[in-house]
Amino acid sequence: MKISLLRLTVLLLFSVQTFAQQGIYLLKPARIFDGENIHENWQVLVQKDRIIAVGENLKIPQNTEITNLPNATLLPGLIEGHSHLLLHPYNETTWDDQVLKESRAERIVRATVHAKNTLMAGFTTVRDLGSEGADYDDIGLKQSIEKGIIPGPRMLVAGRALVVTGSYGPKGFQSDVTVVQGAEEADGIDNLSKAVRTQIGKGADVIKVYADYRWGLFKDAQPTFLESELKLVVDIAKSSGRDVVAHASTAEGMRRAIMAGVKTIEHGDGATAEIFKLMKEKDVCFCPTLAAGDATSQYKGWKKGQEPEPERIQLKRKSFKEALATGVKICMGGDVGVFPHGENAREMEMMVEYGMKPINVLQSSTSINAEVFKLKDLGNIKTGYLADIIAVQGEPEKQISSLKNVIFVMKNGIIYKK
Repeated sequence: MKISLLRLTVLLLFSVQTFAQQGIYLLKPARIFDGENIHENWQVLVQKDRIIAVGENLKIPQNTEITNLPNATLLPGLIEGHSHLLLHPYNETTWDDQVLKESRAERIVRATVHAKNTLMAGFTTVRDLGSEGADYDDIGLKQSIEKGIIPGPRMLVAGRALVVTGSYGPKGFQSDVTVVQGAEEADGIDNLSKAVRTQIGKGADVIKVYADYRWGLFKDAQPTFLESELKLVVDIAKSSGRDVVAHASTAEGMRRAIMAGVKTIEHGDGATAEIFKLMKEKDVCFCPTLAAGDATSQYKGWKKGQEPEPERIQLKRKSFKEALATGVKICMGGDVGVFPHGENAREMEMMVEYGMKPINVLQSSTSINAEVFKLKDLGNIKTGYLADIIAVQGEPEKQISSLKNVIFVMKNGIIYKK
């Protein structure tokens, strides 16, 4: 009997989405990381979409399904702090060609696959920071996941993101040629006010600004928005209950964004000790995106492990070490999309490689991200919290690479991987 490709796709998606209905589950791992600490011989009881009990020797209701996870560590669903589900690795297709040549339909179909891969890798929530030329398709993707049409992580989305005129790409075309941009251009009080309010109205959960970029045809990044312009964006977003995040890689771009009141700084390659001290003072969180720079350096020909580290990687190591020494709050976010979705744990491995303790990386990926992103009842395994729970073979607090071996995924009390 022949079956159409469309029908087969629907059946496969349906089978994943309905693998297990919400019920009562007792999860029995070897140990639990609750978002802050490790506990041996603890168990978790889940009913519908909530955790109803955590600890030893729990009272088990009738009709409870028991899931034994020997030698495994149970963790809160991981939270990706910097994702682009509408992008795929640049060594497959350059960023310019994705924005200019891939149809919106293709990009959405790819994003559907990316969303599933992300969830199956144990990341039950992502902060997706810009559709990169795909208008507000990130919001439609988020709504499709929420409606149960496709499997994927819970999403916080930034919509189109904001840049100053002439700063973003694609660029380099003849002066009278206009092409689609990877973010929305807006300058000055009137244009910025309208752009921020429009993005909020379209469904953005967070506003993203590019505080610096390779402006015009220059190859080095320079500050773009004025501090007063950034402050305007922050004030409007805050009025709606939303935060602002800033792409910034120069010390001055970071300083302006911090003083304006942004919630997180993304990348921060050129940060100084003084900038990190200012971040700590103003309670601004740092999202280092180590894995993106590592990936793009390799795409450009660097043979990792065989050749000396390029200047960009050395600068990244230095800034991350300075952040650790200063004690600035660090959230886990890899800029995934630059490298493959589903390989999000690469960022966590690099955080350890660059000097962070594995237990602190686990905290950054769960409870800290939940706190910084204002995710209610997520990021911890606690009674009353949402049942976003994963399990990995091994002990990630000792060997962070264990996070690449995800054997169990539950989101909102529904089992997606077992």
